[in-house]
Amino acid sequence: MEHLVESMQANGALRTPELISAFRDVDRTDFLPQDQIPLAGRDRPLPIGQGQTNSQPSTVAFTLEMLQPQAGDRILDVGSGSGWTTALLAHVVGEAGYVYGVERVDGLVEFGRRNLDAYNFANAEITSAGDSFGLLRKAPFDKILVSASAETIPGELVDQIAPGGRMVISVGNSLMCVEKSATGEIDTREYPGFVFVPLKR
Repeated sequence: MEHLVESMQANGALRTPELISAFRDVDRTDFLPQDQIPLAGRDRPLPIGQGQTNSQPSTVAFTLEMLQPQAGDRILDVGSGSGWTTALLAHVVGEAGYVYGVERVDGLVEFGRRNLDAYNFANAEITSAGDSFGLLRKAPFDKILVSASAETIPGELVDQIAPGGRMVISVGNSLMCVEKSATGEIDTREYPGFVFVPLKR
């Protein structure tokens, strides 16, 4: 994985020291099915079952750079899948922060939990999303990451962003950065050219 981290640094996908450290310490290999482990160092999405994928590392790096997680943040990770992004975020937010991973595909909830548990993070968990959208009982969140593609920006999730916080979500084939000001105004920026699995609602 080190060569992949170096490659992402070289092409500018990965820039922030805290994220570089997270990608080095949280090995993608530990979040893949056994048959996909030999491909862990390739910059491409890999199947994890149930029609879902472990996202392309450079795309994960780009989304996390856009999200700008900080030490102490409370973060919601929607579509936690294999648990890799939840673990990367937990590494960055540290003991003062917390990451709530939610996953709608029941068959992946236990897979993600098991992978995350191997890292002994006391500041992260993965739960089943059930019929809810987001995690309203724990809102608001400083940051929200949505690792699936929605048709439109979900108002339910915008409502769960804390004032001064942000959400990164794929809408169609674009990544959207949704920022909420201290007074509640919403600003949205679009970055086209990305493909994610559909967001289940």
